[in-house]
Amino acid sequence: MKKTPVFLDSLVTDMLRLRAICPFSWRVFQFRPISCEPLIIQMNKCTDEEQIFDFIERNKAILSEKQVGCAFDMLWKLQKQKTSLLKNFEDVRDHPQFLTLHNLATNKFKLMNDDTLVNVLHITQQFAGESHDPLVEALVTEAWRRLERFDIKLLSEFSSCLADQHLYFSPLMGKIADIVHRNLETTQDLSSLSVLMVNISSLISRHFQQQLVNKTELLFDTIDSSEVNVATRITRFLRNIKYCYQPLLEKCNNVFLSNVDQLDLDSISKILRLYKFLQFNSFEFIMMAKKKLTEMIPLCNHPASFVKLFVTLGPIAGPEEKKQLKSTLLLMSEDLTGEQALAVLRAMEDMESRNSHLIKRVTSVLHKHLDSYKPLELLKITQALTFLHFQRKEFSAKLRELLLSYLKISFIPTEVSFLVYAISLLPSPHLDEVGISRIEAVLPQCDLNNLSSFATSVLRWIQCDHMYLDSITGKQLKLLQKLDHYGRQRLQHSNSLDLLWEELKYVRGNTFPESLLEETIATLQHFVDEINYINVVEIASFISNTDYLSTLLLDRIASVAVQQIEKIHPFTILAIILPFSTLNYDPPQRDEFFGTCVQHLNSYLGILDPLMLVYLGFSLATLQYFPEDLLKSIFNIEFLSRLDSQLEILSSSLSARVQFHLMELNRSICLECPEFQIPWFHDRFCQQYNKDFECILDKRKKPLPYGSHNTALGQLPEMPWEPNTEIVGSRLPPGAERIALEFLDSKSFCRNIPHMKGKFAMKKRHLEILGYRVIQISQFEWNSMALSTKDARMDYLRERIFGEVKS
Repeated sequence: MKKTPVFLDSLVTDMLRLRAICPFSWRVFQFRPISCEPLIIQMNKCTDEEQIFDFIERNKAILSEKQVGCAFDMLWKLQKQKTSLLKNFEDVRDHPQFLTLHNLATNKFKLMNDDTLVNVLHITQQFAGESHDPLVEALVTEAWRRLERFDIKLLSEFSSCLADQHLYFSPLMGKIADIVHRNLETTQDLSSLSVLMVNISSLISRHFQQQLVNKTELLFDTIDSSEVNVATRITRFLRNIKYCYQPLLEKCNNVFLSNVDQLDLDSISKILRLYKFLQFNSFEFIMMAKKKLTEMIPLCNHPASFVKLFVTLGPIAGPEEKKQLKSTLLLMSEDLTGEQALAVLRAMEDMESRNSHLIKRVTSVLHKHLDSYKPLELLKITQALTFLHFQRKEFSAKLRELLLSYLKISFIPTEVSFLVYAISLLPSPHLDEVGISRIEAVLPQCDLNNLSSFATSVLRWIQCDHMYLDSITGKQLKLLQKLDHYGRQRLQHSNSLDLLWEELKYVRGNTFPESLLEETIATLQHFVDEINYINVVEIASFISNTDYLSTLLLDRIASVAVQQIEKIHPFTILAIILPFSTLNYDPPQRDEFFGTCVQHLNSYLGILDPLMLVYLGFSLATLQYFPEDLLKSIFNIEFLSRLDSQLEILSSSLSARVQFHLMELNRSICLECPEFQIPWFHDRFCQQYNKDFECILDKRKKPLPYGSHNTALGQLPEMPWEPNTEIVGSRLPPGAERIALEFLDSKSFCRNIPHMKGKFAMKKRHLEILGYRVIQISQFEWNSMALSTKDARMDYLRERIFGEVKS
C-alpha cells in the first residue's frame, strides 16, 4: 500500500480539527459548486415563470443562497413587465416549485448578504398569500439583527417592506427613525431619504420633522429635475406631517411641471389629492393636468379607469368636459362597484354637481353595498348626500341604522366623534341613552378636535330636534357641560404651544362652544411668547376662524411678521393679514406691519395665485390700506384674463365668492382712492349697496318722496377722477340727506366684544362716501329689555332717524 505523505496527514488532521470547531461552516461550503455564475446565467435566460420553475426543480439540491435570491428576483422582474390585467401573482404563489423556492429561502436566509435578504423580503411580501408568512417574519427578524450596518439605500428599502405590512408604529420602525436621526447630518442621498421620511413620519417629533424638511431643502438641488417620484414622496411626507411648507412644495411643483408629459392618470390623481389636502394651489399645474386629463376621456372605456378619471378631472373640468364625463358615467353606472360609487359621489360633491339622474344611479349602487362600508366611509356618504340635498327616507333610515350600530360597539374617540357627527346630519338626529352614554364613555380620552366635533353635533341636535325636546334636551345640555369640563381640563394641562397646536390645528374656531373658545384663547395668550415665524401662519388662520378679538395675540402676530419677515414665505402673507381684516383691528405699528408684508410680496406679484391676490387686495381694503402697485397688478387686462381662466376650473360657489370680492375691491378703490384712476370694472355693482331700509329727509327732517331723486337708490352720476370730489349730494334739495338703516346681527361683531368686523365697517364707510347718513342697529340693542315693546322700538327709531326725543 502506498504511504500517504506526511503533509497530507497534517492537512487532513487540520481539516478535521477545523470541521470540529466550525461544523456549520463546513456543512455550508462543502457542497458548493466551484462557480455560481453558470447557474445564474442560465436563470437570466429564462423568459417565463415555467422556465424558472423547471430550473428550480432540476437544481434545488445545489442552489446557493445567492441563486435563491436570483430566482426570486427573476420572478419579480417578469411580473413587473406585465400589465396589471396580465399579472398572475396567485398562479406563481400556488406553483409547487414556488413552495420549493420558499423553503430554500427559509433554510438559507441567514447566509444571504444584506441586499439579497431585503430584496427577498420585498418580493416574498408581494407574492405572499397569508397575512403572517413564516418566511417574512424570519426575514424581518434577521434584518432587524443587521439593521445598524445597513446603508441608507438598504434602510429605505427595508422600511418600505415594513410599511407594506402597515408597521408604521412598530418598535422596529422606531429604531429605523433613530438611525436616520443619528446619521442625518452625513446623509446625501435624497432619493433614499425621501422614502424613509414617508415611512417614519408617523413616529417622529415636530423638531425632527423640521430637521428633515431643512435637510430636504438643502439636498433638493442635488437631484435630477426628472425625479418625479422623489418630488411625490416629499409632498407625501409634508401631507403626512400636515405641513404646507411652501418653499419645498414649489420645488416639487416645478419638477411636476417639467415632467408633465411623463405623468399618467395615477400620478396626476395622486398629486392633486396631495395638493388638496395641503391646500397648496398651483394654477399652472392644474391647467396642464386638465389639458392632459381631457385628452384621456375617449381612451378610458373601463369603469375602473374612467371612475379615476372622473374623480380627478371632474372638479377642475370646464362645463363641456363635465357634461361629457357625466353622460359617459351614466352609461357605466350599473357596473360600478361600491368603492367606485363612493368615489364618484365624493367627486360630485367637489364638483357641486346636483345632476339628479346621476345621483339616483350612484345612490342605488351605494344602497346595494351600504352594509359593507366602514364607519368613515359612511360619514363621507352622509356628508356628500347632505351637501347634494339628496333625500330619500328609505336610504336615510338604513344609513342611520348602520351608523347607530357602529356607534354602539365603537370605543375609539375619533371614530365615535365622526359617527355622532354623521348621525347629526341626518333627519331626526337625536340620540338615545345608549348613544349618549357611548359619548360620555370616551370623553376622558378625547382631544380638543374630538370635543369640538361632539359639541357641534350636540348643538345641532338641540336646534333641530324639536320632537324630542322635553325628554332629550336636558341630557344634551348636561353632555355639553361635560364637554366643556373635559375641554377646559385639556387646555389647562397644556404645557407648550407645540403640543397644544397638535390638537388645535384641525379645529375650526367657529365650531367651539363660547366658554371653551374663551379658555382656548386664554391658553394661547399664555403661550404668546412661543409664537414665531414657524407657527405664526397657523395661529393667524385659527384666529381668523374664531371671530374672537384678542389684541394680545394679534399684536404678537404683527410683531413676529415685522421682525422675522425674511423667514416667512411670501405666499403665506394673506393668512397673516386675514385676522386683522376680519376682526377690523389695527396693531400699534399698523403702517410698518402692513408695509413690511406688502413689500415682502412685491417681487412675487406676477406669479402669485390670482385668487390669493384678489383676497389679499380685498383684505387690505377693509383695513383702509391701499398699496398702489399691488392693486394695479390686479386691475389690468392681463391679470383679469388669467383670473377668468382660473375661475373656469373652480366650483361655482368659490368662483362666485371670488368674483364678489373682486367687485367689492373695485368699488372700494374707486370710492376711497379715486386718484389711482382705476376704472369701474363692475359699474352697476360698484355704484350700488344693499340696505335694509333707506329714505330721504328734507332739511326739516321730513321724509321726501323718491320722485326724481333716484340717486337715493344708490345710482351715481358719472365718476370724476379728481380726489376729494363730493360724489353724491348735488341732486338733492338743499339741506336734504339720505338715510341708510342697517340691522346688524351677531355675525357682524366679534364673538367676545361688540366690536364691528371689517367688512361691515367698510360698508358703513362706503355708504357715507356715497352720501348717506348711516344708522346701524345691533341685535343686542334691538332685542334688549329696554326695547321689548313695539312702542319702545318706534320711539327708538324716531330718535335715531329724525332726532326726536320723546318728552
